[in-house]
Amino acid sequence: MAVSKPLPERMRPDDMAHFLGQTHLTERLRSLMQASRLPSLLFFGPPGCGKSTLALLLARSTGKKYLRLSAPEAGLQHLRRSLAGVEILVLDELHRFSKAQQDFFLPLVESGELTLLATTTENPSFSVTRQLLSRLHVLRLRPLGRSELMQLAQRGAQDLQVQLSDDVLDLLAGVAHGDARSLLNLVEYVAALPGDKRNTEQIKA
Repeated sequence: MAVSKPLPERMRPDDMAHFLGQTHLTERLRSLMQASRLPSLLFFGPPGCGKSTLALLLARSTGKKYLRLSAPEAGLQHLRRSLAGVEILVLDELHRFSKAQQDFFLPLVESGELTLLATTTENPSFSVTRQLLSRLHVLRLRPLGRSELMQLAQRGAQDLQVQLSDDVLDLLAGVAHGDARSLLNLVEYVAALPGDKRNTEQIKA
């Protein structure tokens, strides 16, 4: 039996028009998508702000072969095997790589053989080597605002085909603290409750 994807993964936008937040980067992202060549980028920001989603949207916009990996799961041997024929690597949690592992990317990025779209929740000045950082354009992302979280929660409730009151949506948006992934997990949890339990008093309890 097929297992349904978690709501945060189902709600990941496949078009920039559906992406919420990071309005301070709108013009920059538009320019990147229209550029003849995508540079290597580092998306820096808190959890659930859209780092990986933006990296994937940019990778897909090029029409080139791309691969997504998570640093904790990818050693150097795995990287060498996986990158054959890959032009763009979307790498989550770059800060989890050691200095030696980060150095692996230097000649690939320098030559243009590989475009690296990496994400990190840690300050890159301390978590990324100076040599690699000098070859990446850093985009700093912000936590989602309350109105953006409310809009996302409404989308999630519609996807789950449940009615949630504005009070409940506002409560969930506050608890999520700017984290879209956390918010959608909360929406999915509340949607699974019996109808008479989907109110602020019951949820707080």
